[in-house]
This record gives sequence, C-alpha cells and structure tokens, in this order.
Amino acid sequence: MALLVHLKTVRDLRGKGDRIAKVTFRGLSFYTCVLENCEDEARFDEMFRWPIASRVDENEILELQVFNYSKIFTNRVIGTFRMVLQKVAEEGQLEVTDTLIDDNNTAIRTSVTVDIKYTTMDGTVGVWSDGEFLDVPGDPEGTFQFETDSLLSGHSHGSGSGVSPGRSIHGIPTFRKAGKGVFSAMKLHKTKSSRDDHKKDEPATLDMEDLDRKALRLGGFGGLDPDCISLASVTAVTTNVSNKRSKPDIKMEPSSGRPVDYQISITVVEARQLVGLNMDPVVCVEIGEDKKYTSMKESTNCPYYNEYFVFDFHVPPDVMFDKILKLSVIHSKNLLRSGTLVGTFKLDVGTVYSQPEHQFYHKWAMLSDPDDITAGCKGYIKCDIAVVGKGDNIKTPHKANETDEDDIEGNLLLPEGVPLERQWARFYVKIYRAEGLPKMNTSIMANVKKAFIGENRDLVDPYVQVVFAGQRGKTSVQKSSYEPIWNEQVVFTEMFPPLCKRIKVQIRDSDKVNDVAIGTHFIDLRKIANDGDKGFLPTMGPAWVNMYGSTRHYTLIDEHQDLNEGLGEGVSFRARLLISVAVEILDTTSTEIVSSTEVQVETVSNISESATGKIEEFFLFGSFLEATMIDRKIGDKPISFEVTIGNYGNQIDGVSKPTAAKKKKKEGGGESDEEESELIQQNSSEDEADDDGDLVSVSSTPPMKPVITDRNYFHLPYFEKKPCIYIKSWWQDQRRRLYNSNIMDKIADKMEEGLNDVQEVIKTEKAYPERRLRGVLEELSTGCNRFVTLANKDQNQAGRTKLDKERLKSCMREMESMGQQAKLIRSQVKRNTVRDKLKMVQNFLHRLRFLADEPQHSIPDVFVWMMSNNKRVAYARIPSKDILYSIVDEETGKDCGKVKAVFLRLPGKKGFGPAGWTVQAKMEIYLWLGLNKQRKDFLSGLPNGFEENKAPRTSPCLQSVPPVSLVYNMKQVFQLRAHMYQARSLFAADSSGLSDPFARVFFSTHSQVTEVLSETLCPTWDQLLVFEDVELFGEAGELRDDPPIIVVEVYDQDTVGKAEFIGRTFAKPITKMCDEHYGPPRFPPQLEYYQIYRGNSTAGDLLAAFELLQIGQGGRAELPPIDGPTDSERGPILPVPMGIRPILSRYRIEVLFWGLRDLRRVNLALVDRPRVDIECAGRGVQSALIQNYKKNPNFSTLVKWFEVDLPENELLHPPLNVRVVDCRAFGRYTLVGSHAVTSLRRFIYSPPDKTHNNWASAGDVTVNMDADPSVRKMDTVVKLDATSDAVVKVDVNEEKEEKKKKKKKKKGEVEEDDETDESMLDWWSKYFASIETLMEILRAHEAALAEAEEREDQEIAAEGADIKPDDLPVKGSKGKEKSRDKSRNKEKKKSHHAGEETEKHSSKPKVDELLVYNKELEAEYDNFEDWLHTFNLYRGKAGDDDEAALDDDRIVGRFKGSMCMYKLPLSEEITREVGFDPNMGMFQSIPHNDPINVLVRVFVVRATDLHPADVNGKADPYVVIKLGKSELKDKENYISKQLNPVFGKAFDMEATFPMESMLTVSVYDWDLVGTDDLIGETKIDLENRFYSKHRATCGIANSYSVHGYNVWRDPMKPSQILAKLCKEGKLDGPHYGPGGRVKVANRVFMGATEIEDENGLKKQTDEHLALTVLKHWEEIPRVGCKLIPEHVETRPLLNPDHPGIEQGRIEMWVDMFPMDMPAPGPAIDISPRKPKKYELRVIIWNTDEVILEDDDYFTGEKSSDIFVRGWLKGQQEDKQDTDVHYHSLTGEGNFNWRFVYPFDYLMAEEKIVISKKESMFSWDETEYKIPARLTLQVWDADHFSADDFLGAIELDLNRFPRGAKTAKQCSINMVQNQAELPCISIFKQKRVKGWWPFVARDENDEMELTGKVEAELHLMSAEEAEKSPVGLGRNEPDPLEKPNRPDTSLMWFVNPLKSIRYFIWHNYRWLILKALGLLLLLLLLGLFLYSFPGYLVKKMLGA
Repeated sequence: MALLVHLKTVRDLRGKGDRIAKVTFRGLSFYTCVLENCEDEARFDEMFRWPIASRVDENEILELQVFNYSKIFTNRVIGTFRMVLQKVAEEGQLEVTDTLIDDNNTAIRTSVTVDIKYTTMDGTVGVWSDGEFLDVPGDPEGTFQFETDSLLSGHSHGSGSGVSPGRSIHGIPTFRKAGKGVFSAMKLHKTKSSRDDHKKDEPATLDMEDLDRKALRLGGFGGLDPDCISLASVTAVTTNVSNKRSKPDIKMEPSSGRPVDYQISITVVEARQLVGLNMDPVVCVEIGEDKKYTSMKESTNCPYYNEYFVFDFHVPPDVMFDKILKLSVIHSKNLLRSGTLVGTFKLDVGTVYSQPEHQFYHKWAMLSDPDDITAGCKGYIKCDIAVVGKGDNIKTPHKANETDEDDIEGNLLLPEGVPLERQWARFYVKIYRAEGLPKMNTSIMANVKKAFIGENRDLVDPYVQVVFAGQRGKTSVQKSSYEPIWNEQVVFTEMFPPLCKRIKVQIRDSDKVNDVAIGTHFIDLRKIANDGDKGFLPTMGPAWVNMYGSTRHYTLIDEHQDLNEGLGEGVSFRARLLISVAVEILDTTSTEIVSSTEVQVETVSNISESATGKIEEFFLFGSFLEATMIDRKIGDKPISFEVTIGNYGNQIDGVSKPTAAKKKKKEGGGESDEEESELIQQNSSEDEADDDGDLVSVSSTPPMKPVITDRNYFHLPYFEKKPCIYIKSWWQDQRRRLYNSNIMDKIADKMEEGLNDVQEVIKTEKAYPERRLRGVLEELSTGCNRFVTLANKDQNQAGRTKLDKERLKSCMREMESMGQQAKLIRSQVKRNTVRDKLKMVQNFLHRLRFLADEPQHSIPDVFVWMMSNNKRVAYARIPSKDILYSIVDEETGKDCGKVKAVFLRLPGKKGFGPAGWTVQAKMEIYLWLGLNKQRKDFLSGLPNGFEENKAPRTSPCLQSVPPVSLVYNMKQVFQLRAHMYQARSLFAADSSGLSDPFARVFFSTHSQVTEVLSETLCPTWDQLLVFEDVELFGEAGELRDDPPIIVVEVYDQDTVGKAEFIGRTFAKPITKMCDEHYGPPRFPPQLEYYQIYRGNSTAGDLLAAFELLQIGQGGRAELPPIDGPTDSERGPILPVPMGIRPILSRYRIEVLFWGLRDLRRVNLALVDRPRVDIECAGRGVQSALIQNYKKNPNFSTLVKWFEVDLPENELLHPPLNVRVVDCRAFGRYTLVGSHAVTSLRRFIYSPPDKTHNNWASAGDVTVNMDADPSVRKMDTVVKLDATSDAVVKVDVNEEKEEKKKKKKKKKGEVEEDDETDESMLDWWSKYFASIETLMEILRAHEAALAEAEEREDQEIAAEGADIKPDDLPVKGSKGKEKSRDKSRNKEKKKSHHAGEETEKHSSKPKVDELLVYNKELEAEYDNFEDWLHTFNLYRGKAGDDDEAALDDDRIVGRFKGSMCMYKLPLSEEITREVGFDPNMGMFQSIPHNDPINVLVRVFVVRATDLHPADVNGKADPYVVIKLGKSELKDKENYISKQLNPVFGKAFDMEATFPMESMLTVSVYDWDLVGTDDLIGETKIDLENRFYSKHRATCGIANSYSVHGYNVWRDPMKPSQILAKLCKEGKLDGPHYGPGGRVKVANRVFMGATEIEDENGLKKQTDEHLALTVLKHWEEIPRVGCKLIPEHVETRPLLNPDHPGIEQGRIEMWVDMFPMDMPAPGPAIDISPRKPKKYELRVIIWNTDEVILEDDDYFTGEKSSDIFVRGWLKGQQEDKQDTDVHYHSLTGEGNFNWRFVYPFDYLMAEEKIVISKKESMFSWDETEYKIPARLTLQVWDADHFSADDFLGAIELDLNRFPRGAKTAKQCSINMVQNQAELPCISIFKQKRVKGWWPFVARDENDEMELTGKVEAELHLMSAEEAEKSPVGLGRNEPDPLEKPNRPDTSLMWFVNPLKSIRYFIWHNYRWLILKALGLLLLLLLLGLFLYSFPGYLVKKMLGA
C-alpha cells in the first residue's frame, strides 16, 4: 500500500526568491529541492511516496506548505494547503489545483497543483501506468551539484569559484571524501526519479539520509540546529548508496565452534544455616563432568572452608556457556559412604560470564533439595565464581577485612534483576512431529530388507532428546519414519527464573551401536520470555523450528557431525520439528504436588494442521549474474550452482517420500522419489499442476566449464547470458514474524552505520561528531515510531501463538520507549558528552539486535551450493528473511530484489583457519522470495536492459512462467583505474617478522597485481592499475550508482611455493559516465582507508582510490589522460597521478636513540653489534653502532634527525619503521627484529602555548592544601587558572586533627577512647587503613555511578511526564538521602566544611596511609613513557588467533627511544631559549644514558588467588626475584598449603642500568620431590621507572615524620627533592617564607612547620612545606606532573603456559636508590604480623530451660542429663565438655565448670591462626586463618546410645550480643535480631558475663529456643595468663566451688539407694506407706488365719 503525491507547480508567487515545499502525511514530512530565484511560478515537479501499513481513512489529511527558503534564517511560510483524503480513498486518484491559505486562515492568490494516487494491497484503487512518470527537466546532476556547492562554498551554482572546496563556511567542515561533496552519501541515495523516465521506480522515498538533507535545505544554518547534518559516510563500503545492490559481508570465517581456553575459579568461603542437626558437611563443586570436593568440617551447621578450586577447559564458547555449574552440600561423606545430599544450587556458566567482570564475588548461593521441592531453603553457601576466557582480565575486589557480607539476603548469588525469592516451576516442552528427516542409514540394508519382507522402509528411527539445566528427557523412538509423530511432552521441574539460559532440543537417530544427532535447536529462554512489569512467562509455539547441520548425504563417518550437534553454522537443512514450550509456576504449599524434580515424559493430544498457520505457496527466484574467483582446485571440472529452500530444490540428497502407499502425496511436491530421480534431467523435477500452467521448478544452473582469470582463480563465462533458478515451495505463512524482524534489523543497520560514522569522526578528530550522533538518534526515534505503526497489523492471522502476541506487545513497548529515550538523549548530546552518549546508544543497538532475533522460525534459510562433478564443494547460507518480499518497504528483507555479492565458503571445520580465508567463489546473485500470488514484481530489482529467455514448452504457455536465463542486450564498456597507494600494519607472514606484500585487484572477470615490495609491513606501492575494456551488463544510469564491488587481496610473495594470503578488503569505485565532466566535486577521487580482514581479525589497512570511467563513442581518447611512468627505475609501472596522491610538505623527524634491551639470539648466534635503522617514506637515519651489546646496550649518540616529505593530512602519514640489524664480520647484516610505528601522531611536537607560558603576569597564586589525604582522594583537585590570583584556603590543620575523637558509636557500641597507641602501630596498620580507604572510595564511586544512573532515569521519566529535569529535587541538596545510605560511606566531599570533616574522621583513628593501587603502576602512569618510549621488536610469523601463538612469542627484544616530528621551518623562539643545546634538538634536559649503579629494594607484601599447583588444590608458594644475572630465591621460607600467602619480605639487590633493568618477580610452588613449578610471574621494567619524570624511584609519603611506623624512607628529604626538581625544571624557588608559606614558580603553598622528634620535642622544619609542594607537583606550570606517592601496587601473575589468563595477583612495590647518592636507611619492616597469643577462659555457671529429652523408666517423667560442650571454630579436636548434670527435671543445670582455650590471633585481620597437619601423611603444618568464633552446645548424655544434640549458639568474638542480666530477659531474639542489638567485642571488653540462648531448628526448619546458658568469658593475653594460671574444670589452681546441685542429679547405678530414695520415695511415699500398712494388715490377717486353727484346737481341747 502506498500513497503517492506528485507536486507539480505553485503559481502566482509574489516577488523573487528561493522556494522550497514540504508535504506531510501521517506525521512524516518530505521536502522538495530548493528552487533558486523563482519569479511567479515554481515548477517543483517532484514525486513523494509514503509506504503505508493501514488503509487511508476518509478523515485523514494531507498537508502541503510552501516556504521562502533562506540559508541563514528560518524559512518563512508563504502558505499552506490542507486536503481531506476522502475522495482519494474512494477513487484512488485525484488531480487538484487550489489556492493556499496564510497563517490567519485567509486565502491568498498563490495556487498549487498536485496529483495524488493511492494504491492498496489488493490493487482495488487506481494504478498508474508506466508512462505517467514525467521526466523532470534539467540535468540529472544539477540539483546535486548545486546543493553541495552552495553548501560548501557559499556561492550559487554556476558562478565562478569563490572559495576553494577545502575551506569551510558557516563552520561546516568540508571533507572532500572520495571526491564527493560532504553530503554526497546522502544525495546519491534516492534522487533517481529525475532520471528514470522509462521505468517505474520508487520516487524519493524517505531515507534517513533525506532527513539530514532536509534539515540542511530547510534551515541552512541559522534557524535549524545544524546537528541534523550527517557527514558523508567514512568507510568506503559502509554507505550503501545503491538500491540495486546490497552490502557484502567482509568477515569470512564463522567464529563459533572453535575451541577456546577457559578457566573457571571458584572459592567456597563458608556455608551457613544448613538444615540438619550436628552435621559433617562437605561441599561438592561440579562443572559438567568434573567434580571437586572441599574438606569435611565436623559437627557444625556453619562450616568455614575458604577453599579455592580451578577448572580448565578448552572447548567452543557455546559448549562452555551451556555447561551447568552445580554446588551441592553433602552430609557426612567419607570413603565408604557417599553421604546424604542436603541441597544443591545450579546455574550455567554463561550466566556467570554475562555478569559484570565475568564473576560473582562473595555471594550467597541458596540451596534447595531436588528431591523435595516443598522443603524450602536448605542453607546457603558463600562463594566467588569467576569465568576467565583468553584475554579477559578480572578485577578482583581487594581482599580486605570482610565484615559486611553477613547480610545474606542482600548478597544472594543471582544475576541482576532476578527476584530473591525464586519459585519452583514446571517447564513443559511439547514435541509434536517432525518432517523432512534425512536418511540415516545406507540403502544396501534397505534393499536386502525389501527383498526379504517385500516392503520399503524409511531409513531413520528418530527420537527427540531435550536437555535443560543439566537434566535430560527423551521421547519414545518412532521406528522407520521420515515424518515421525510423537505428541509427547517432556516436563522439567526447576526454579524459576532459571539460571540456565538455553533448552537444547535435539532429534537423534536411535541406533543399536550409537545414537547420532540428526539436528539440534537451542531455545533461548531470554527470547521467549520477558521479565518486565508487563512481561510474560516463557512460552513458545506451537511452532516449527528448522534444524540445520551437515549435508544430507548419508555416510558412515560424517566429517561434519559437529554441525548436527549445534556447533558451528549448519550447511544444509536437516529437518523441521513442531514444538511448543510452556511454564507453570508451582504452588509448593498444595498437597497433591509431586515433590521430586525427576524429568517426566507424558503424552499430549495432537494439534490441528492450521494451528501453526495457513499453508501458502511461496516462490523463490534467483539469477546468477556473475561467478568469479573460483578456487583453482575446482577449476578443471564443469560447475553448476544449486539453490535449495528446505528440501525443495535439493536434487542429490533431498529426502525420499514416505513410502507407505496409504500416505497420500504431500503438498510439498518439490522433492522427487528415489527411483524416479535418476531419470529426471538435471534441470527439472517432478511436474506439478499449477495455476499458472505446469510450472516446473528449476533449482540448479546448467553445468559450465570455468575459464582462467589468473594464477589463483577461475571464472564462469556467463557474459550476457545469466542463468536463473526458481523454486516453488509450501510453508506455513508466518511472514509477519520475519517482517517485524526486518523492520528492526533495518533500523539497527542504519544505526550501526551511523555509529560507525560517529566513531570514525571521533577517531579521525574531525569536527562535530555530536551532530552525526544527533542525526543517528533522530533516525532511531523516527524508525521506532515507524515500527509501532507498521507492526500492529495482521493481528488476527492464523497460527499466531501466544508468544507472537506477547512479543509484539513487548517489542512495541520497547520500541516506543527507545524512541522516546532517543529523543531525550538527542537533546542532551553535547560536545563533551558524545562519548558517554555513544555508549548508551550502543546499548540500544544491542537491545535492537536482541529484539530482532525471532525465536519462532518460519521459512527455512536458503542455501546456495556450488556443485562440481555432482559433489557439493562450497556453500553460502542466506537467511530467508533477508530476501523476503513485502509490499511495505520497511518490511522487505535487506537483500530482497537486490544484487548481492556472496562469497562461498567451505563447510564445517574445513572452513576454520587459513582454509576458510580463501574465497571458494564470489557470486553476484539476485534473489527474490515471496508469496506466489505476489510474484509479478520478482524481476523488478534486476539491473535493466535484459530480455527473458523462457524454457521451451510444448503446452500452451501462460505469460507468467519465469525465465530460465536472462539475456542482456545492453552492455557498457568501462576503464577501471585502481590507484593503489600504500598499505599499513599488515600481517607478518615471513619468519623474519616482515612480509613481501603485493596486492591483487579483482573486478568483474579481470584481475591485476601490483609489484612485490620486499621485507615490509607497510608497503607504499604508489601504483596505478588500469583495467581496459571492462564490460558490464545493464543500463548506464544504474551502473553509475551501482557499480559492482572490487575485491582487493593482499598476498605475501614466497620464493618457493605459492604466495601466502594476508587479507582482503572490498571497495566500490566512483563511476563517471561518458557524458559527465571529470572534475570536482567527485573527481579526482580521494584516497581512503579500507580495513583489510583475515578471517575475522583485522590484518591492516589499505590506502587506495578506485574510479570507473565509461568509454563512450569517442573511445579512450575522451578519458582523462594518464601521465606516463615518471620514474625510469620502475620501468612501465604507472604512479598514482597528481590530483589523487596526497599533498606533501617538509617535516623533520628527530629520533632519540637510547638503547636496546633483551635482544634474543638470531639463528643461534648472540647479537653483538646491533644498530637501529629508522625509515619513513623512503628516507631515514641510522643510529650509532653499539660496539659491544653485552657490555653496554645503550647508544653513544643520543639524537639524530632526518627530513622527509609527508602528507599534510595527518591521517595519511605513512608508518615509521624501526629495524634492528646486527652487523657481523665481512660486512654482513642480519635482521634482528622490526617494529612499525603506525601512527606518528603522538610524536608530533606542539609548541608550548604562549598564554600558558606567560606566568609572570598572572601574579602569585596561593594554593594551601589540606593535610588530609583521604578527603583529597574524593575531591576534585583545586585547579587554578593561570590568570586568577585567588588564594584557595583549604584549612585543616594536623594538630587540630590529632585531638582525641570519640569513635562513632557503631550500632550502639560502647563508647571508648580510641586514641591509638603509637607504639602499637606498624606498617601493617597503615596498609589495612589504606585498604579500608580504597574500599570506601570504590563504594563511593559505585554509589555515585548509581546516583548518576538514577538521575538519568529520572530525567527520562520526567521527560515522559513533561517535567523539566531542573524541577527535580536535586541530589545532594536535600532531595535524595537514599544514595547516602546506599554508599554506607561517610559523606562524599563536595565542599570542605569543617563539620563534615570531623564527622568523617571521627569514624576511624588517624593512621597515616599509603595508596593501594588495584592494578599495576604502569597502567596508572601510562607505562612511564613520559619521554622514553619502548618499542617491541618482532620477528617470526604472526600467529592467527586459533594457534596459541601470542604476539609475545614473537618479541625478540625492545628498542628504547623516542621521536619528535615537526613541520619545517620551526619558529625561532624555541631555539633561542636559555641553555638550548642544538645537538639535542627537541630532547632538551634528558638525563645521560651512561651506565648507572642502583640499589633495588623489592617489597613483596602478599599474593592472592594463586592458581593451585598441587593435587590437593593448594600450593606451597615462595618468591623468586631475578634481575639481570642475580637471582634471589626465598625457597626455605615457603608457605605451606596457601593460595593467599602473606610474604611480607624485602629483598635488596644491586643492579647496573642499562644492562640489568628487567625485574622479574615470580611465585613458585615448593615440591618435596621433583622440581618446583612456576605458578606465575610479573615483569617490571625498572629503567623506565627510574628515568620517569613521575619519580618512581621511591614513593612520596603522605606525611613527613622522623620516627615511628611512618618514618621517611627516602635518603633525600622532601626539601632536597624539591630543590632538585626546581633546578632540573629551571624553576624559580623554592622560597620559604614566614607563616608556613613556600613559593615555587608563582605558586604559593601553605602547611605546617613543626615536627616532633622521638622525645616529643617540637622543632621548626621546612619539610612539611616541601612535602606539600611535592604532593601537588602536577599543579606547577610547565614542568608539573604527578609524583608517585607511597604505594602498594597489585600486579597480575602470568604463566607462559597459560597465556593471557591470570594465575593470581601479587601486591608489592619497588624502591630504587642510585649508588652515587647517600645510602638509604635499613629497609622498612613489613614482615607479617605474628599472631598474638591469647587465652580465652569460659566459665559455664548454669543452664536453664533446656528442653527435656528423656522419659524416666519408672515414672515416665521428662528429664535431661545435661552437659555443655564448647570449642573455638577450627579447633574441633580441642573441644571441651562439662561434667553431666543428671536428671534435670526443669531444664536447669549447675556446672561451675571452666573451659580454657589458648589461641593465636591476628588483630588486624580479626582471624585466629591455626597451624596443623592436614593428615597423617602431610609433610608439614598448614596455616589456616579462621574467624574467631566460639561455639557452645548443650547435649543430653545417653549411656548406651549416642548423645542427643539439643541446641547451640555461636558467638563471633569480635561482635556478639551482650548477654542478658537474668535468664528471664534472655530470649531467642538475641540470635535472630543480632544486627539490631548492641554488640560487644571480647577483645575490647576482656571480661563479660551473662545469659545467652541455645537454639536449634525444628522439623519445619524454624529456629526454636532449646535452652539458656549463663557463662562468663574472660580473655587474657598469654603473659597475663601465665601470671594467673587456672585449672580446667574445677581443678586447681583457682578452683571453682562445687555446684549446688539438687540431690536428684545422680547416676542410678552408682548410688542405687540414693536414687531409690529420691525417685521412688520422693514421689510415692504415701502410696508406699499405704501399701506397707496394707501389707502389715494382710500379714496380720495371714498370721491370724495361719495360727487361728491351732489355737482354736488348743482352746477346744483345753491344752
């Protein structure tokens, strides 16, 4: 659909002037050209076209405005014409003439004539015939030339030349870029309508460049912001000027699939809150198949490990990032039993790699139980995980005192944006069916089977395997089916959101021996879900996914099997699979939930055919216009090309049909039956009945024998006859997906091109990069709005899935917000913010590319195969979306209906490395894919001038049969001139480290070579190659705008064998037709740089220009003449002609020759007499010869110079070559190594600024600096302007500082005086204080960044809500307190209020600090190359990235020196200065280079994160220091089993510079047997440091003191250093004045003047003043630079065996003292602090409310036999138990029992130091550092079974809650809310007594109170403990009294009577008494009954 407006004329204008008109429809405006000097009529005669996505509504309005155009002021409106489009919408065409109305809505005389047409999709509304396009009068170049001229030179078209084209007017820069005017890149785009009279074309469609153009025309430079002006695109190929050709891709080789080195390091610090009672936990770390375990910690729920593991991998990135990293905690694992799993945590490596710095640092991983998802959290592991690829450097945060990470919730191990509470979810992957599977078996077997059984079977048994988060599920196997139907779903249960990004779906072939993959598809969860507020859960399909892999031809051993596994780019269609994905969040509280996470497979119901979309017939047409650069290996056999889409068109190994007779023939009849296919001719396949006659698909070109082009390549002689192919295929119609993707891709391409421009402009330092960036943002916002209007249609199309709808919504939201942000950022782009904004815009680009990638496929990609001898040789894969046609312009693929240069490459692994760099063939190919019913336009994009040649048909043929070939009857003859000037930074292809390069230029079927220049990486060929009689087919006009591309390949000539490929680049020539004038602005063309690529890496630049000149009727005579060869020596070689070669001027280059270092042997001989040759542009200079390199490698003559003619344009400066040769006997020379200085810009001398120099007039500037470093660090240095004479007072006096300060109460801590005792302080106090500061600064920095981001978001939000950013509450005033809390950091200093000051400093005692750099010093100070530069010398072939050869291996030495270049003549002022030494040229005042003896003192503080070197995952490190010949090994002091050793050593060595200047500090691993292994080393160039102006010999301390821990280390006092610096810099001063002032040059500094000596006496001194000046030396005019402070630097340790991967870091510093100066004092003592011995005495007095565990035997009563156990963490062996309080009935226990724990403690680190042997086999003790934690547990003693654990409490001795006064006040809150309660430290309190709660976890995992203990903790130092010894338990000395236990607390079998008395008598005495009474009664009764008869007889008988 489109609306076309033809603006014809505007009549009856008043006056005379320049006119311009603007036409607007739906908010999109077009501008016409400017018509100059019109009188009453303006004939615009221009066409405008709006591609529109929805129908034109009757009420829509078209608006037309006519302006008077002005270059300077804004344009003035003459009148407006508005029209309702009702009539147009009905009739489709309308011509109107009407009057305009002015601003007051009154009609004026002026009238306008327009013609409006409206075409709809179905063509219901009027269509234009071709002839109605009016030819625009006037020359085609006119408008163009006039615009560029008038803009550039400020005079109207045609008048004499007023200003040379190189000047700029109105501040617009003019770059004559490739001879086109500045704005040419935009013009050439679409001004074609003027010329195309006989062909319908899209008239001036709005292109983004037009926006820029309109801005120019409109506002000139006054009214309109000049920022919309776009610069011409800078690199040659980026600007795709054409609309017939699309841009080729220059990077040849696929990057994925090649293995790379990775190192994953994991530190398991500790675990907390593990669920379970009294466990023995082990942590298992598992990556893929590799497992490693920590040691086991006994009986603890919060084990502390601090163990470090390293895994090394060498795999492709995709495989690496899909590996699952799993942390699990196992309870009581040992050799015999595997232990029980407590919980696991898993994530994929990719998640870690995508984190900032590729790491998680000190984060808590939350464990969950995979077998029971209802169980909740099972505990936490604190760990660091880092993934390092080659070349990544990881900044580890500084290992400081770690106290603030106890907040688990705030530091969970989750990526940004993942909620803390993750829920369980089910992931359903439904697998419906597949089609188009390849054969996976040989046909022999099948034929045998067929003979026996009589039926033909499909040769594949497929099943689908789904892998997700380390689990895999499989569907059933469908036997023998090319079109299997499964209808099954695989269900995974996993936390949501998952930390694994991809689901891998793989079709596999089941086989008895081994299953192989048929094809693989990865589903990226980030693309099928959206986590925003309006986001959606992952969902996908049901949709078909296409799988690609190796070629379909079945062989037993498939060399490309990797491709089927999803590694690398598939080279052929394999199958398509119908799947869907859904996610359901589980409610873990419900009862019927399955609690296991096992993978389940269930069946699902079938889905209907139409669910995935309506099947449509698609038509693919292709035409091969050219096939050149065919590799010579295949040049001898006939070649044909085959195009396939899916299995359609594939004739060799397309799939066989399903054979069962009952399966009806599928609609997709592009394939043929096996038996049949042999009979069918190559060029046809099965006939299909069709609407347009019987259309036969022709999918391959006829075979043709190639013709030789040159030694390397062949071409196919197509000439005027171009073969075509066409294929019909049937697919579900899901074009909408591709359309949306195309719109976004186009916006992104445009944006990328714009950003490249901006970067180029910044790089080349041209003016106004911000304008181009604004233009880019403008384009982006228009593009985004356009997307929103276009994408929102076809809503109800069949087969739209949930994902389609949700994605559309989220894309529209994203695009809309992106558009708004772009607008906002556009308004914020200023000169100084360009770089930051550029970064933001690049994020937009990534975002766009991410959105554009459509997760649900539709039409498979198109493959073009080159066939030789019926074998597939090389291929190109073209995404179907790129060639898909749409009626709407923006939706069309970028290569649809365009000629594209395609380079064919070898499939799979063959394409890696050098083989993949050579082109197999270069095709110029035209492709068009669309619905069959839209196919009427399929030829419209071809170059004109052809006739169709149809296949001969017998049947009556309809007109619509596509051609089988095109015959071009129009051909043009051209001459191509290639001006090959020079190349630079080429790849070193020879063993000498140089190359012998020549270039080969290909154009169409021609090729030529330049001459070979030997031994150089920067050849200046200066050669013109002329290609005569180049025939190009097509119409002249199109060829002018769209010439084919030129390919330039650079080779290295070898004496034997064939030339070696260096790299290639593409270019487009500038074309001149025979009727055009050869002259400015386009001719002669300018030289341009083209980037040369070798595979994916760059291999240099080519400086060249190309012009294509048409040869007309008059033959060659009419062409501009070529000067003959000027140089008699070069023979017939033509040089680059004058107008094109750069303009030269005279430069002088001075070279400082200092010396050569570390030269390696050449051909096994040592270098003895080296010399350096410097060459630039054919001139050069040689250094003096070094007579004996061993004795003195420095040069005797320091400065030499030479003069040379160089281009005026700095960017065109040739490189300067440094070559070192060794002069051997008999006049022989050997090349040692060479170096090419590619850019001389940094060596260009700029004279000092006069205003800057004239200090005297400025008056004195007083700078009084605060004495306080830690503030200054945060502060911006007070920079003073030369002319101001302000006195800046920043007055914080040290004496005031030193007053006692109350330490701020930390969370209600006890107040105490913290006046640190001076004698207590040592170097380590200083070090730890500094680290604390470093951490604080980093935090503040982060907070500031966060604040800035927040501010930006606010502005963007505000913009949306139309508030001006100024109305926002301004941060820092009072608006947002949040950031302050966030930084947890004392206020950032923006102003120096004393109040704030004291606040900051009260928080910590004043300790002098040094600076801890968390990187090398070199990185901070620009490698100390302030005047002495180091050039690495290379020799040997350069390695390509796949071979591990790094450039370091090619370094054969270093040349030290410098250059200085300046234009001649130089102004005299410089040479007239006092003391100017003419011999030294510009290198005045540099020291002499005679040998000098130096004392080097190396301080090694500690190493961190060393790579484990032993089997046990540890190392035994020691330090080795090498300097020259001397080596110091500290082997006997190795530190056992430590990866973070503290060395604390100083080493003194004497060295002589320059012979010994490279210091190597290595860390080795000590081994008992065998040699010691190198862990890593770092190299420091001491010489550069020694001579640097930054004075890196000895760091300048922060304050000057003469005694104590901060004693001044340098033998020279500050005042002496200052005097020396002033003398060297020829400064006036220093002058010390009264009142603490000092004046240097014209700066006045202030500071303290008194100093205390050891005895506390105060003395007067100037040292403080001098030190103040030194600390601010960078503010001294002219000579000032930052002097290096006292510091510790952190250097990475590298190991040559693992290049590029850090093996740990070492903290150290180096001091150097010249031996001819006074000797320095003894080295400062930094030996590690010895831990202090302490004794902790714990008295357990009583317990209360302990839960009762046992039931009594007799009485059933609850009771407990209580005892208390205690130990210090890490010393479980030393655990101590109280005696048992038996039978407590109330939970009360009385003990009066004393535990005594001696331990060694490091105050500074708050750690206990334990040395113990790891096992009985260990050679020596290992030292562990463990937090000081006391564990107390309460147990129930059992006699025959294990004791029962009741509860525990762990007290961190540094901060634990104060005990409660009474048992009543003691509650569980003391443990749970520890953070809020006041905490105390036993090290400060020394003695503390109180009640603490015992806790344990119940079944529901809740904390419960299980008892209370009254304890007393008493801490004594070892000396105090010796003086007052105590006994353990209740023993002597100082025994405790026996506890007053109730009598119940006994043991029954020790004292049975007592226990009977208590337990039976006590409870049952009445019962017993009653029973006894009863017994007595019964006894009496019995006796009575017994004796009664006797007595009775006696009585009766009277006896």
